[in-house]
Amino acid sequence: MSRQAFDYIIVGAGSAGCVLANRLTEDGKASVLLLETGGSDRSIFIQMPTALSIPMNTQKYAWQFETEPEPGLDNRRMHCPRGKVLGGSSSINGMVYVRGHARDFDEWEAEGAEGWNYAQCLPYFKKAETWAFGGNDYRGDQGPLGVNNGNQMQNPLYRAFIDAGVEAGYFATEDYNAAQQEGFGAMHMTVKNGRRWSTANAYLRPAMSRSNLTLVTQALVHRVLLEGKTATGVEYERGGQVHQVTANKEVLLCAGSIGSPHLLQLSGIGKPEVLKKAGIPVLHALPGVGENLQDHLEFYFQFRCKQPVSLNRQLGLWSRFKIGARWILTKKGLGATNHFESCGFIRSKAGVEWPDLQYHFLPAAMRYDGKEAFAGDGFQLHIGHNKPKSRGRVHVQSADPRQPPSILFNYLQAEEDREGFRDCVRLTREIIAQPAMDAYRGAEIQPGEAVQTDAEIDAFVRQAVESAYHPSCSCKMGVDAEAVVDPQTRVQGLQGLRVVDSSIFPTIPNGNLNAPTIMVAERAADLIRGLEPLEASQAPVSMDASWQERQRPGKPQRSL
Repeated sequence: MSRQAFDYIIVGAGSAGCVLANRLTEDGKASVLLLETGGSDRSIFIQMPTALSIPMNTQKYAWQFETEPEPGLDNRRMHCPRGKVLGGSSSINGMVYVRGHARDFDEWEAEGAEGWNYAQCLPYFKKAETWAFGGNDYRGDQGPLGVNNGNQMQNPLYRAFIDAGVEAGYFATEDYNAAQQEGFGAMHMTVKNGRRWSTANAYLRPAMSRSNLTLVTQALVHRVLLEGKTATGVEYERGGQVHQVTANKEVLLCAGSIGSPHLLQLSGIGKPEVLKKAGIPVLHALPGVGENLQDHLEFYFQFRCKQPVSLNRQLGLWSRFKIGARWILTKKGLGATNHFESCGFIRSKAGVEWPDLQYHFLPAAMRYDGKEAFAGDGFQLHIGHNKPKSRGRVHVQSADPRQPPSILFNYLQAEEDREGFRDCVRLTREIIAQPAMDAYRGAEIQPGEAVQTDAEIDAFVRQAVESAYHPSCSCKMGVDAEAVVDPQTRVQGLQGLRVVDSSIFPTIPNGNLNAPTIMVAERAADLIRGLEPLEASQAPVSMDASWQERQRPGKPQRSL
């Protein structure tokens, strides 16, 4: 079998892989092979922001993983889609751009990821983006990733929600991705000129004309090839033919928080008892592979709307045709937004230092997957407790790379997580009861006014919560016994192998994960090339100085 050789082999053309493919080829010195199991991202359903529910639920564009029965959710199996297309999950996600709170990254460093504190990560967030409203100490204006606010909150419900948050005693925040995350304000999305601005559009497409980048799609990677404790290449299958390729420098796994631990395990790298159970020889014992799995849960808090302003009246066939036609012709209108144009980040109680609850506001009442909507006008808030204590795992089941891994998040196993969702229900009701919502607030559809006690809320949550599609932390970065990669993103105990994607987060940030995944890849690209890191930022972070005594600035609340 002939073996081609490249300096770097990247597995996965997703949110991180596309960034690495661009950065590692931009100086023309290194040859790079980028392998992707999926294919083209040219579909209108991927490129049109309002169609976001379609690719996520389409086998062609996403791995349709399911969890094992989740004990904390009445043994429900939860949907866990992951991108299987150029751009990966950035081509199927909700396009919400949230970096996370500054303290999330300081927490990473405290967990052993030296050099990944906020001051050192912020320059890479800036490097990645072009913020529609110009650069400053916190926002970039020359990066590949286009970020804006969609249609600028033209629907009055967006502003009413922000005003209600302020009336309830919370901060207003001008830019939650800048100095102050905590509060209510406009939400940001990865959309440029009316199109989904995935990493395929932002990073990969500009690099595809370079002679030192080779892209191979429809390629299922079987395993990383090892010689002793050195990764020498990968084996993959395409069109029924098995190929082996050599990496002169490094193999870079960017297959995501499900795919990367699974591929390590298929390669004989992981917890010995898990590998042996699957019939895979142990080539390198690394007990943390697939452990520490974390995710965000959310549910929809739904209300009827008293005024005819919601998007529910835009869901008919004729309305959808007009929205689609306008987008095709102009890339404007309701087709050019994900519709999450206002948001909130709050702390669940006094004694919580930075926000752990997140709101996405939608001026419609419908399911996130687009399968159901109710008759009449409505609005909803996607609300979740974003700093879970529960931990799960990803375990290989077979040496056959086509068999999906066993996934168990252990959702809501920690009492703190269950308490967090009780806070979600009670605090949300108080916010929506504010005068700013009086003109719009109708009857509560879900959870429903009958759901009041802790036991009633817990029962509702077990049945109603859904994944926010943020699996992470399953190959965590650090220096302890459970760490899979070191702070340079190198797999512990091996040469020539790194993992660069959301699986290496030590803990899950308070927010959507695409932005921090791209940041991780930008910083990792410099580490891989041996470049000096960007100069650490001196930009200050705004915090509520009285966080220990109060849950929000306007109203003293109960302590932990």
